[in-house]
Amino acid sequence: MCSRELPATFTKDFHDEEACAKMKYGIFGRTGLQISKISIGGGTLSPLYGDLDVTEAIATINKAIKIGINYIDTAPFYGQGRSEEILGQALKDIPRSAYYVATKVGRYENTFERMFDFSASKTRASIEKSLQLLKLDYVDVIQIHDIEFAKDLDIVINECLPELEKLVKEGKAKFIGVTGYPLNVLKEFIKRTAGRIDVVLSYSRNTLLDDSLTSYIDFFRSQNLGIVCASGHALGLLTNTGPQSWHPANDDVKQLCRKAANICKEANVELGKLAMYHFLRLDGPATFLVGMQTCQLLATNLDAFYNGLSKKEQEVLQLLKDTVFTKSLNWEGIELERYWAAMDEKK
Repeated sequence: MCSRELPATFTKDFHDEEACAKMKYGIFGRTGLQISKISIGGGTLSPLYGDLDVTEAIATINKAIKIGINYIDTAPFYGQGRSEEILGQALKDIPRSAYYVATKVGRYENTFERMFDFSASKTRASIEKSLQLLKLDYVDVIQIHDIEFAKDLDIVINECLPELEKLVKEGKAKFIGVTGYPLNVLKEFIKRTAGRIDVVLSYSRNTLLDDSLTSYIDFFRSQNLGIVCASGHALGLLTNTGPQSWHPANDDVKQLCRKAANICKEANVELGKLAMYHFLRLDGPATFLVGMQTCQLLATNLDAFYNGLSKKEQEVLQLLKDTVFTKSLNWEGIELERYWAAMDEKK
C-alpha cells in the first residue's frame, strides 16, 4: 500500500491528514484491516514498567492516534486491568472509527495460582470486564495470551477458543489472535486450529539479542495471518535504563545488555533507538508493536522509523553487533520453569 494513501481509520476533523499520509500502512493478513507499521503496546500503561504519569500517557495515546498510529494492544494482565482502564480514559474522546484495539484473555494476575485461566467461563467474564474498562462495545482483536503456560493446548483449543468464536458471533470482537514467547508452540497451535486464528503476536523474537522470528515468518504468512512483531526492546533489556526487576532473562543476558547500554551512554546514544531501528528492518510483520507511555518515547521511536540513524548512531550500532550481540540469546523456558515449580509447591 502506498504510504500516501489514507487508511479506512482516517477520520476527517480528527486526524492530522499530512501525518497520516506520511505513516505507512499494511494489510493485516486475512483480517483485511489496514494497520499502521508502528503500533502501541499497552504493557507500559501500567505499573509493570515503573511509575506512570497517567496524564502524559493519555496525551501520548491521543497524539499517536492523531498522527496515524491506528493499532493498540493491551491485556488484563497489564496491571490487573490498569492498562485497559487508562486506555479507556484515553479513547473516550477519540472517534471509534479512528483506531483498532486488541486485548487478551488467559493471563491475569501476578500470583502464580491466579495467573492463568483458559476456561470458557473465565474467557467470557474477562471479555465483559475488558469492554467495561475500555468503555467499548467491541474490540477488533481478542488474543489468547501466552498459550505456552496452559497445562496442555487442549484446554485452549476446546474451551477458550470456542468461547472466543461465540463472542465474535455476538459482535464483542471481530478477529481472534494468539500470543506467546516460544515460537514452536505458536506454530503447533496454529497448525492444530487450522484457519481459526487470524492474528499472531510474537514478542522479543526480532531484536538485537534474538532473530528467531525470521525462520517462522514464511509459515505465518502461508497461513495468511496478521503478524504482530512486538517488543523490539526485549521487555526493556535493550535500553539505556535497563529492564525492570521482574525481567525473566538470566544474569548473563542482563549483564550483556548492560555492557551495550554502557557503550551507548559513553557515546551519548540511546540504545533503545538503536534497538527500535534494528527491530523495524524485518520484512513480513504487518506492524511493529512498542510501548510508548510518553511523548518523548513516541518521538524517539518515530524518529527511528522515519529518519533512521545518524552516522554516529550507525557506527555505535555496528560496534554493538560486532562486539556485543554476536550470537542469538533468549530466555525461553525460564518463566515456564519458575511457574510450574511454584504451582507444584502449591499442591
